[in-house]
Amino acid sequence: IPTFNCNGPDWWRLRSIFQKNFTSPQSVKTHVSDTDNIAKEFVEWIKRDKVSSKNDFLTFLNRLNLEIIGVVAFNERFNSFALSEQDPESRSSKTIAAAFGSNSGVMKLDKGFLWKMFSTPLYKKLVNSQIYLEKISTDILIRKINLFESDDSKNDKSLLKTFLQQPQLDHKDIMGMMVDILMAAIDTTAYTTSFVLYHIARNKRCQDEMFEELHTLLPKKDDEITADVLSKASYVRSSIKESLRLNPVSIGIGRWLQKDIVLKGYSIPKGTVIVTQNMTSSRLPQFIRDPLTFKPERWMRGSPQYETIHPFLSLPFGHGPRSCIARRLAEQNICIILMRLIREFEIQWAGEELGVKTLLINKPNKPVSLNFIPRSS
Repeated sequence: IPTFNCNGPDWWRLRSIFQKNFTSPQSVKTHVSDTDNIAKEFVEWIKRDKVSSKNDFLTFLNRLNLEIIGVVAFNERFNSFALSEQDPESRSSKTIAAAFGSNSGVMKLDKGFLWKMFSTPLYKKLVNSQIYLEKISTDILIRKINLFESDDSKNDKSLLKTFLQQPQLDHKDIMGMMVDILMAAIDTTAYTTSFVLYHIARNKRCQDEMFEELHTLLPKKDDEITADVLSKASYVRSSIKESLRLNPVSIGIGRWLQKDIVLKGYSIPKGTVIVTQNMTSSRLPQFIRDPLTFKPERWMRGSPQYETIHPFLSLPFGHGPRSCIARRLAEQNICIILMRLIREFEIQWAGEELGVKTLLINKPNKPVSLNFIPRSS
């Protein structure tokens, strides 16, 4: 099964080619309009289906993020909110399940060893999940190659089109990246958005501040979100940073030591895997004032509550050459989703206090229970 999780020269060859399209600010901005259009559709769907705290909103965020990444990465609509796609055997449902099966299986298998000797049920689930993601990617790739060869893709701004224009990449390389995109973009973005909405829904003052900012940037509910509007949404972006401090994508960052080091007087040999504990450190009072309080202002320069926070304290997207390749795109998507939801609704929390369940990435440990009250203007 192809994958981008390789090491050494092979990893760097792929990373250096792919990252041009993922990390360039200009490249990311080209996807604002498509993402906003899907977010608008999502808002209308919430109204039409009268979504409330009776539903676990996380399941809808999974579908939303599959829809967004489908368009942005592959120029492909999964139609995740169509009635036919709600069936567990539908393409979108099975893709979401396969992404979860892949991500949740990795950490559990990493702790064990029996799967190395024979195929355990969990290992089979991981393999079957990967096979399904590869199948979906293959189907999309074949269709897009035929489309590109017919020169009928002039309006296609997808990442896949840019990949196919790279002569250094073969189809196996592209397939591996497509599988990784599906694994990384559905669960992680949905979980992160869930936690931001949880904190905003439980902090009326913060939600009111955000709405005031959005009412200024988007005087009418259906005003277009542009790259310029996004750049001015400072309270929204600070709220996302604050939520990621309290509830990062993972508990920390794992690295395999390339050389012997001495850390706080301890000698640690080359080849050791070390994991930082950013989720713990970013909640400690010696590093953050009033650390368990959700306070977006602590990230806003010019605010009386602004804090000078050590740059290595909160690292939700990792650090260095192996940092998250799609960081800018993920932040942009979350920002647009949040802007559309808060501009359209007052959001109220109706569930219990959320903790995390670590399945390689941090998932809410209880249902995401939200009520949506339409705003009059």
